Amino acid sequence: MFGKITDYTLEGQKLVIRFEEREGVIEAVTDEIINVFSGFETKEHRSKAIEGEKRKKVKALVSRDDAGIVFTTAKLEVHIADGFKVDIYDADGNLLCADYRGKREYTKQVSEEFLKLIRAEGHDVVDGDGLDYKIQIVKKMQGDEKFYGLGDKPGFLDKRHYDYEMWNSDLPQAHTDAFKALYKSVPFFITLRDTCVYGLFFDNTFKSFFNMAKESENYCFFGANAGNLDYYFIGGDTMRGVIENYTYLTGRTPLPQLWTLGYHQSRWGYETKEEILDIAKKYREYGIPCDTIHFDIDYMDGYRVFTWDEKNFGKPGEVIGQIAEMGFKTVTIIDPGVKLDPGYAKYDEGIAGDYFAKTPEGEVYVNAVWPGDAVYPDFGKPAVRAWWADNQKYLVDLGVRGVWNDMNEPASFNGELPQDVVFTDEDREITHAEMHNIYGHLMSKATYEGLKKWDQKRPFVITRACYAGSQKYTTFWTGDNQSLWAHLQMAIPQLCNMGLSGLAFVGTDVGGFGADTTGELLARWVQVGCFSPLFRNHCAKGNINQEPWLFGDEVREIYKKYVELRYRLLPYLYDLFREEEQTGMPVMRPLVLHYEKDPETFTKNDEFLFGERILVAPVTEQGAHKKMVYLPEGEWYDYDTREKISGGKYFLKEAPLSVCPIYVKAGTVLPNYEPMHYIGEKELDTLVLDVYPGDGSYVNYQDNGEDFAYRDGAYNLYRFTQSGGKLTIELIHDGYEKKYRQFVIRSGGREQTVSFTGEALKVKL
Repeated sequence: MFGKITDYTLEGQKLVIRFEEREGVIEAVTDEIINVFSGFETKEHRSKAIEGEKRKKVKALVSRDDAGIVFTTAKLEVHIADGFKVDIYDADGNLLCADYRGKREYTKQVSEEFLKLIRAEGHDVVDGDGLDYKIQIVKKMQGDEKFYGLGDKPGFLDKRHYDYEMWNSDLPQAHTDAFKALYKSVPFFITLRDTCVYGLFFDNTFKSFFNMAKESENYCFFGANAGNLDYYFIGGDTMRGVIENYTYLTGRTPLPQLWTLGYHQSRWGYETKEEILDIAKKYREYGIPCDTIHFDIDYMDGYRVFTWDEKNFGKPGEVIGQIAEMGFKTVTIIDPGVKLDPGYAKYDEGIAGDYFAKTPEGEVYVNAVWPGDAVYPDFGKPAVRAWWADNQKYLVDLGVRGVWNDMNEPASFNGELPQDVVFTDEDREITHAEMHNIYGHLMSKATYEGLKKWDQKRPFVITRACYAGSQKYTTFWTGDNQSLWAHLQMAIPQLCNMGLSGLAFVGTDVGGFGADTTGELLARWVQVGCFSPLFRNHCAKGNINQEPWLFGDEVREIYKKYVELRYRLLPYLYDLFREEEQTGMPVMRPLVLHYEKDPETFTKNDEFLFGERILVAPVTEQGAHKKMVYLPEGEWYDYDTREKISGGKYFLKEAPLSVCPIYVKAGTVLPNYEPMHYIGEKELDTLVLDVYPGDGSYVNYQDNGEDFAYRDGAYNLYRFTQSGGKLTIELIHDGYEKKYRQFVIRSGGREQTVSFTGEALKVKL
């Protein structure tokens, strides 16, 4: 494909290498991020994941020897050989990542009939027993690799010995670890070895394939049959460093509005305004905190986007105002499919503006979704994104506070859109084959820009489908899960791997979307949902309702207990999102992220960290009332009993249905809010400090919880330092006018309240 090296040129921090058959490029984005590129589809990068100038000034050196070319930064050495083989070493000469030189070892027998089929799909066939891809990167295994990330994939934490596809797929059936693709495509993974860690990001939006040493223990590979050879090696001293570098490259989730971190109630579908009002009243009647009610597709007039069903939901926006008086915010669903209906404004506007995808013959492409025959906005056109963004004004004017994008793989009722449907990539024509994986990404971007323009708050967008980098614009849920214990168990590694892939604001449908939940399953699921960044109960039409009061007093009280805990921990969760925006660190973390030298954490699928200071070990098995808990090194405290436990061991914890085992690191000062039913119910002028013995410090963040003024310095930072039996409270950044009036300090079974004027103070514990 490339042949031998013939010549090269160093252009600043970009090395252009001329081979016998084509050019390759090695470019240092930073000292720790290296791009490997060759333009097969386009001569330049056309990334949707990476926006803006990411190159930092790098002093790059190049030399040549008998083996090839050596390209050096302050942190890495890149060795390039004939055939565009690329090996990467650290600055001390230790091998990190190497291309595999041998042939692929096909372990599956393929019949002649199957070979005919795959040839017809454009695959190349090698040796009659397997497939090579047009773009293919094969990396040598050193033997001790663990693989993490790859976005929204089912199964377990370590992805070694699995293979996956990056192809956004609407799959309502029960997901298992055998599924190769779900709704999202994030072609990024982290390789952890005993001596090093690094990430690889394959920035190719065509359908791509990842084989994580399933085919052979000698290598792993990723590839695609179209697009460019375009991948990034992402270095770092730790997993945290790799995540920081990857999210520097692809972007980070902006600090969300505070209310979005509360509890959300949804269902497909609440079919009338009376149902919506009844749900709102019952949450307040039972005293279960709740901030948000979601309106699924039934609120629209005949499923036409940006319309309102006045027959069943009354005057447009009226019910939104009614529940707002009770403290509820509204999130409404929007699908991309626009009803084919001459006379319907959105359809007519799209036709007039040439906004919809086309057939290869130039006609508007038609498929079927909820409104029947529908057409698809071509979100690759800037004009279409601007039009879609402006349509968010209709929802904002109704009082809607967030928008939920669904069916944006894009999905249809007549099978997948053909590969040759014509879309646009900014200024060039492309096909659905290239657009498919970024369709949801671009829809979310347009929605985000519209809410930012018309609501002038931090936009709250939820999406089902996305691509790498979508975290800049949207929140994510895992799609149509099921009310199955296996799906509760899968939620932990699934959400953790999404976090490692840059998707920080994530959640599953608490209780499960499809099938019928049980009281026990719902009680255990809310204990996971309490610590999930997005905390939403959602279920499907045709199944039993999942509101917590429908499962008896015991389940309702357990549910209430953990929703109340969520609201107490909101200042801690808000701090985690601030950390995420600064460093890319996810909120929900696998233990291996902080304990990557501890083999017990490599495949710990049933526990997770909520930030660095809280470990959650939920019960996820039907009928279980005990939990085998592993605590990593250090000293920990049982959240419920305050028992001190030394880490580095397993132990059995009693866990009746009402108990989710939770542990807090020694030395933690954990910020809490006082009880509330929703954000805005009371002035947040008191902070409760839950102090766990041991030296340590903690910085708490405070702002108005709504807009982007914090980016101009309108925030406060408080530092709490615990040492020698005393707690020091300091205001270390003063930029927001509303400050905490007092602190309630809980330590050693005692509680004391201290007033705060802004001056540093010391409190004896």
